[in-house]
Amino acid sequence: MARVRITDTTFRDSHQSLLATRMRMRDMIPIIEKMDEVGFFSLEVWGGATFDSCIRYLNEDPWERIRTFKKYMKKTPTQMLLRGQNLVGYRHYPDDIVEKFVVKSAENGVDIFRIFDALNDIRNMEFSIKIAKREEAHVQGAICYTISPVHTIESFVDMARKLEELECDSLCIKDMAGLISPKASYDLIKALKKEISIPIDLHSHCTSGMAPISYYSACQAGVDILDTALSPLAWGTSQPPTESIIASLKGTPYDTGLDLGALEEATAYFKEIRQKYSSLIDPISELVDINVLLYQIPGGMLSNLISQLKEQNALDKYDEVLEETPRVRADLGYPPLVTPSSQIVGIQAVMNVILGERYKAITKEVKDYVKGLYGKPPGQINDSLKAKILGDEEPIEVRPADLLEPQYELMKREAEKLGIVKKEEDILTYALFPSIAPKFLKGEIREEPLKPPAEQAASEQGIPTEFRVEVDGESYSVKVEPIGGFMDIAEIEKKKVPSKPSEGAVIAPMQGLVLKLKVKVGQTVKKGDVVAVLEAMKMQNDVHAHKSGIVEEIFVTEGSTIPAGTALMVIK
Repeated sequence: MARVRITDTTFRDSHQSLLATRMRMRDMIPIIEKMDEVGFFSLEVWGGATFDSCIRYLNEDPWERIRTFKKYMKKTPTQMLLRGQNLVGYRHYPDDIVEKFVVKSAENGVDIFRIFDALNDIRNMEFSIKIAKREEAHVQGAICYTISPVHTIESFVDMARKLEELECDSLCIKDMAGLISPKASYDLIKALKKEISIPIDLHSHCTSGMAPISYYSACQAGVDILDTALSPLAWGTSQPPTESIIASLKGTPYDTGLDLGALEEATAYFKEIRQKYSSLIDPISELVDINVLLYQIPGGMLSNLISQLKEQNALDKYDEVLEETPRVRADLGYPPLVTPSSQIVGIQAVMNVILGERYKAITKEVKDYVKGLYGKPPGQINDSLKAKILGDEEPIEVRPADLLEPQYELMKREAEKLGIVKKEEDILTYALFPSIAPKFLKGEIREEPLKPPAEQAASEQGIPTEFRVEVDGESYSVKVEPIGGFMDIAEIEKKKVPSKPSEGAVIAPMQGLVLKLKVKVGQTVKKGDVVAVLEAMKMQNDVHAHKSGIVEEIFVTEGSTIPAGTALMVIK
């Protein structure tokens, strides 16, 4: 029996699961060389939500992040998580952008690409696998593990065969929600070992509490690699602790050969880091929750769900959203809950609960999903939801990216016109996140400050963040938040946004960024027309006219971030 290897996720998935992906690069640099010395199979350091988080919240260049890791890591391969045709974003990108991104990622320092598709649709993985192989990188094809009436051992084994045929160098069983039981991990890996010859990696989370036991049964079945995280950032919605797994396997046929002493300094270091970021850790994310077996919500999704509900001032709806999530998932044909399908399902569940009516508003992403633009759903989509979205239309049958025109040159021209290109990677940053990249690349993003414990406590004790302000004799409701983001008082004064909606007002159903205004003052609209697009919880939400009439006044501008209940415009 060969020794089991370890991939450590502390630099990526563990803080994505527990700290909403907010760990700064300056807090990683001091310990990288120590981690590099341990002897891991790989260190997962990039991809997933890190790219988005860097430019949205941290004011860090994600390309500089991977270059920095590569600079300090001389012995251990760097690993990234790549969402197939979605790359590190939430939608499909055309092949020319996928190619450029994979090439630049390898060039900047990625050694191992773990590539998956949220729907396990291999068509969405083939192109990125092909390019990464061409660049002579190690490609780890991933199966998104989940439980549903349509997901079976046979279906997973069939997918693994196809990934090996695509010349993947290893296979990952990606158990995002910590659903895999000891028996299921043993049975699946045994079945895989009979059919494929490439190494198998098991990635799981501790949400249900089963992961450490499932890891041991995976060893008994012949697993080659296990994903873990250093103990200060392990457990809960993160991975099993690296130290505990090394100690558990010592002296067994599956001994990792790693020395616990080599981790002593890193463990102590991350204890301090955990304390520094403690205000970001929600107690819900730290606890074992066996209800995950009912709701099947993965760790990263759970912490983001909590964050999104807080953002909408609706944390009291948490239990309702947990119950609604599996219903939405069933309606959509049981997609595995991993980015971007986890966001698609989770945010629709949040909207169904917050708006008090199922599918009263449907996100653009859900509509695209039902149209087949994310790939082939694993199961059947609910007929009434399908009819509501598609009418008499049929979903597409081709690979979604086949419908996309090349965009790289267009994105390049747009970015150059905006004056935001200093290097080729900036064009890709803009192409992936055109709504937030310009602000980042112009240096207009402020690093989101960590709340000190005293401020966190004050917030929890109810120190007010909403005030009534009088301007020129008129009263307005103003929300104030320490990290910024809400419409400022000067803009409220300028635009005269009413605190109480007037007759005919179109109201923002949730807090978010005004991405697009689709109408102008004086324009005639019909009931149901899309009048604005609101980016909330990283998804685009169409705001519809509630009546036919003429747009009399518009109170907001594109790029404004507004609280829930804001009057966007008046239709009379």
